[in-house]
Amino acid sequence: MPVARPEPSDARVIALIDMDCFYVQVEQRRQPQLRGLPTAVVQYNSWKGGGLIAISYEARKYGVNRSMRGDEAKKLCPEIQLVQVPVARGKADLNLYRNAGSEVVAILARKGRCERASIDEVYLDLTDVAEAMLSENPPEKLEAIDEETLKSHILGLDEEVDKQKGELAREWLCRSNASQQDKLLACGAIIVAELRMQVLRETEFTCSAGIAHNKMLAKLASSMNKPSQQTVVPSSAVKGMLDPLPIKKMKQLGGKLGSSLQSDLGISTVGDLLKFSEEKLQEHYGTNTGTWLWNIARGISGDEVEGRLLPKSHGCGKNFAGPQALKTLASVESWLKDLCEELSERLQSDLDQNKRVAHTLTLHATIYKTNDTDQLKKFPSKSCPLRYGTPKLQEDALKLFNSGLREVLDLQRADIQGTSKSAWVVTHLSVSAGKILAKPSGTHSILRFFHSHESSSSSKEQTYNGIDQNSVPSGGENQVVVNEVEANKKTTINNYVNSSSIQGEQQKETSYHKDTNSILRFFHNRDPSCPSQEQTYNEISQNSMPSVPSGSENQMAADQAEAKKGTMISHVKSNLARGETQKETTQKGSGPILRFFQAQRAPCTSSENAVPSTSGTEHEQESDRVSAHEESQKEKVEINDNMNSLHHDEHRRKRWSLNPEEIDTSVIDELPPEIQREIRVWLQPIKRAKAAQRGPSIADYFSPAKKGPQSHNS
Repeated sequence: MPVARPEPSDARVIALIDMDCFYVQVEQRRQPQLRGLPTAVVQYNSWKGGGLIAISYEARKYGVNRSMRGDEAKKLCPEIQLVQVPVARGKADLNLYRNAGSEVVAILARKGRCERASIDEVYLDLTDVAEAMLSENPPEKLEAIDEETLKSHILGLDEEVDKQKGELAREWLCRSNASQQDKLLACGAIIVAELRMQVLRETEFTCSAGIAHNKMLAKLASSMNKPSQQTVVPSSAVKGMLDPLPIKKMKQLGGKLGSSLQSDLGISTVGDLLKFSEEKLQEHYGTNTGTWLWNIARGISGDEVEGRLLPKSHGCGKNFAGPQALKTLASVESWLKDLCEELSERLQSDLDQNKRVAHTLTLHATIYKTNDTDQLKKFPSKSCPLRYGTPKLQEDALKLFNSGLREVLDLQRADIQGTSKSAWVVTHLSVSAGKILAKPSGTHSILRFFHSHESSSSSKEQTYNGIDQNSVPSGGENQVVVNEVEANKKTTINNYVNSSSIQGEQQKETSYHKDTNSILRFFHNRDPSCPSQEQTYNEISQNSMPSVPSGSENQMAADQAEAKKGTMISHVKSNLARGETQKETTQKGSGPILRFFQAQRAPCTSSENAVPSTSGTEHEQESDRVSAHEESQKEKVEINDNMNSLHHDEHRRKRWSLNPEEIDTSVIDELPPEIQREIRVWLQPIKRAKAAQRGPSIADYFSPAKKGPQSHNS
């Protein structure tokens, strides 16, 4: 229903720019040979020559109008040129005209706040620009006014026989005793004429305009004098313009409300509304609508120019007249796929170019029963949260149609498939995306969360933002799906935060956990260039060899160095072998998952076990230092193991207390076979309702307070 808004106290200057038979102009720019010829743009279907959607003024002189088909237009005007609208996916493709309209909007937006009302209509709020012009260079002080401005139609002027139209316009525009509102309108007329000429020079398109102190009057005035003209509505001329205007010509009165005014109150023109008081109108149509009707009868409208250069929504629709009507669910599904594919492309283009995101998907349809004796109720409009991507749009649109069809036919969910042969036909189908808002700054796709595991420089704060503020909206057929998505997203965030916090505390409290990797870190951070034991021996031998003295003692020093080098390598090999034997003994009872990790890390040598280089006289003590260093490291690890088993029992249990229902089983198939068997054994007892006895789980391998090979004897 319309909303009653009071006008602001300050005078405004509002203009509506209306392109002249815009589709024809776009085609004439593409094909200059069509200029000056009777031309019409027709829909792509060939039935009776196609439906006319735009007609040039040359063709209108022959009586051609938009209610005709192409064949009928040719009978009235044999010379008419019929140009077909571009076709894509079996329907008209209007992108050519939308892009041409964007060219015009970009020019008009240079002067004031701009609201794109449709492909070929634009509202302009020129109040600030007109006030600046009036203070700096008012019309009465202008030495010359351009010819296009002098062609303006000023409503309410008494045309004198001895004066030409241009002279009357000049007198009105340059009055020094005019009201503030009329002076601003005069400035607006000069500004609009300049903009129209700028559009013509840059785009080759002509346009008409209405200039008034509100949007309603500017809209009505824009169509009064066409093509390529402009009309100004002073306050004194409002009543004379509205009184004879048919009630159906007013915006929002062309439907049921206008019909009700005619049948219930006998109102045929806007002037007839003046006979009724505001209270009487409120009594019939409610407080808000009654006040709105009372206001428009007096030319009062407080609607603001919204300052929007981009469309509020994107829509794709198709009419199915006569034999083209859809009669089966399969045909409806096929057309929904095509419509959603086009809608998806436009949404993605809007996101890439304008950084805007749509949030609501709406489906409209018109359906009739072939049996006229049975009345069919109207197909309800259905909406749901919009999910980006063509397959998701197609899936959700089909669900919306099935839901609406069940309501129309009073069927249950199980009966929907049986309606494919029912006596109904669909004559119109459309999908639209609404609630389009600017993409919040600093947002990223949820994929950034997974990529952050591979980058050690990414902070946890950036990762949380990447999940919480992902740019692509998600949803389903109803609000329940949205709640599920939000819950899953929050669960993912909490699991990651808790896991990261636990790992951070463990890393701070113990040096043992500093070198411990999770399964993700193992696969992402495993260094393939880790040196083997043989490389370590070579490095030790090269770094530990003392410098050879010069002179006659060269040969003796070389022999001594070579002998000590061999001794040192033998000691290192012995220590490393002893360490490996002890590790194998300690981990004798460990499960395959631990052995898998250790097998991968076996070739690598810890930096803590590396032997420092020696030179000079220190090389004689090197073997003892190596041995002492090895023993010290082993003692430190044993002490840390005992201490950490007490301090981190709770953290380990939390870390491995997972809900099996939250585990994606498809991920398990990507793991190595040994780990797959281990995890499946762990999951299997939980899924069985009556499990007599549960075997060891993967968490048991990490349980505290269990030492040596006695930990697992199974």
